[in-house]
Amino acid sequence: MQRLTPTSAPTPETATPAAPSPKKPHPARSPRSAAPERAPEPPPAQGRAPPPGAAAFVPATAVDIERFSHNIARAIEQGGRALAAYLKPREKGGHLDQESSDLVVDAVKTLGQVLEYWLADPQRATQLQTSLGKAYLELWASAVKRLAGEPSEPVARPDARDKRFSDPEWSSNQFFDFLKQGYLLTTDWANRLVAGAEGLDPHVRQKAEFYVRQIANAVAPSNFVLTNPELLRTTLASNAENLVDGMRMLADDIVAGGGSLRIRQSDSSMFEVGRNLGVTPGKVIYQNDLMQLIQYTPTTPDVLKRPLLIVPPWINKFYILDLTPEKSFIKWCVAQGLTVFVISWVNPDERQQHKDLSDYMREGPLEALDAIKKATGESDVTAIGYCVGGTLLALTLAYLAAKDNKRIASATFFAAQVDFTHAGDLKVFVDEEQISALERHMRERGYLEGKSMATAFNLLRSNDLIWPYVINNYLKGKAPFPFDLLYWNSDATRMPAANHSQYLRSCYLDNRLAKGEMDIDGVRLSLKQVKIPIYNLATREDHIAPAKSVYVGSSLFGGPMRYVLAGSGHIAGVVNPPDKNKYQYWTGARPRGADVDKWLAKATEHPGSWWPNWLAWIKAQDGARVPAREPGGGVLAPIEDAPGSYVRTRD
Repeated sequence: MQRLTPTSAPTPETATPAAPSPKKPHPARSPRSAAPERAPEPPPAQGRAPPPGAAAFVPATAVDIERFSHNIARAIEQGGRALAAYLKPREKGGHLDQESSDLVVDAVKTLGQVLEYWLADPQRATQLQTSLGKAYLELWASAVKRLAGEPSEPVARPDARDKRFSDPEWSSNQFFDFLKQGYLLTTDWANRLVAGAEGLDPHVRQKAEFYVRQIANAVAPSNFVLTNPELLRTTLASNAENLVDGMRMLADDIVAGGGSLRIRQSDSSMFEVGRNLGVTPGKVIYQNDLMQLIQYTPTTPDVLKRPLLIVPPWINKFYILDLTPEKSFIKWCVAQGLTVFVISWVNPDERQQHKDLSDYMREGPLEALDAIKKATGESDVTAIGYCVGGTLLALTLAYLAAKDNKRIASATFFAAQVDFTHAGDLKVFVDEEQISALERHMRERGYLEGKSMATAFNLLRSNDLIWPYVINNYLKGKAPFPFDLLYWNSDATRMPAANHSQYLRSCYLDNRLAKGEMDIDGVRLSLKQVKIPIYNLATREDHIAPAKSVYVGSSLFGGPMRYVLAGSGHIAGVVNPPDKNKYQYWTGARPRGADVDKWLAKATEHPGSWWPNWLAWIKAQDGARVPAREPGGGVLAPIEDAPGSYVRTRD
């Protein structure tokens, strides 16, 4: 979960908005005549038409050399401030870079295995050089033809969805077009190196593909002032004011990150939990060392008899389901006549370092069920688990089933995995060597810092959640737009060492829950024993809990199963209010096997939000209604107003 994912992050798949672009300055106009935007070109030789895109890059406005030079000096000064902020904590002998260093070492080792295959055989090594050289020669020949004024088709074209090269000058200007095509040819060659390396372990190949993608995204010409036409125009038009503002923001973000870069994805000053996020009225009616339990104030005269318990991920904060009122799933549920309870996990520190999955189960869902019974008098509850909160709910269901306890009568999963065979690119970070290194770091503090997981999730979609903001913030010098979802995406939480280690090993590394080999408090867990009705929601573009992974996990349960596939990704596919009329969802037969595409081909597509479909399913389980219940039910005294204090603690 993001994380952001939520973007991507969000999600986030997090419906991340494109980084804002500055308005193009109006070209300077002479008082005597309307001067052209570009310098006039000399007459073409021998009467031929001028070669397209061959004109030199000329700014639309005159550059003030004195101001430009002064601003470059100011930008360098701010860059020095950024460097000082980066070096300050390292001078004290901290361990800020250890996790990043481990990632770099793993990347070098992984890519070394790919190169070892190609260089071990002289013929393959020659093939390696020849394939790239041939591509460059084709590009050069195409460029020469274009320079001579002859028509020439591009040797390489970007994907139509690639926003990095959307500026017209990436095609109209021959210099930038040459850079673009050279970059595309090189990245395609690098990807083919990984794909063509025979005998690689599947995990090593997946890691190699991931690392090649990260390197390719980082070195894109769009990420540098002198090789990005839009950035170059902005810099010349503003006399490098953009670089001054950008370096100032860079220094501020490194200071805010305590020596590590904390990229701002949204204008955080515009949001505050409890002021304009997480504002659905309610009360905290119970709390312990790991969570606060919120019960929301009813807005209907009567409600469904069966209460609803939401178990959010502990990797992020619960208010993703209670963003602004028009996006709030929680507010919508209350308005539909549901008595809603939500777990708000603590942002842990060294005091919770020994809390593991069994502690999270006992002090989370199980104690919440006890409190709900006291507040409502109801033994039967329907539950929702989101992302890793869904994994926790699944093992709780298996635990209760083993004890023949029917306290949870039906369950819903939002983008949650119970089988991690097809868990996507997050598995890049999970092998024995990397987990052991992570455990050593966590032992030093007692927890995993939130920024570590945030970085991992952002890397999954670096072209959406990292590089657009590097360009917009630090090179264009523009503050990001306020965006509630990305504010949440950056509101990271820590994770207790014991819990995170057990989760990675039991689920991602060994897949013990899916295999029926997981023990919690001495109880062997089997999902086949879970016979209650389940609504299992996956999202089609999910990079955290892939639709195929959720689909495969569906067949592990022993009761009625409804698999629903929503459009968009891990966050936007879930947080999709009906009145927005966005995206779509698919319903179909009970999942069997691992071919989600085959299921989708026969599924029925429905426009808009899946929320009403889910509500109809909830009512079909038990449609009985009772008078509305006030928080605490007169038995549990409210502790404080929602959203509570646990959610306000930042990393």
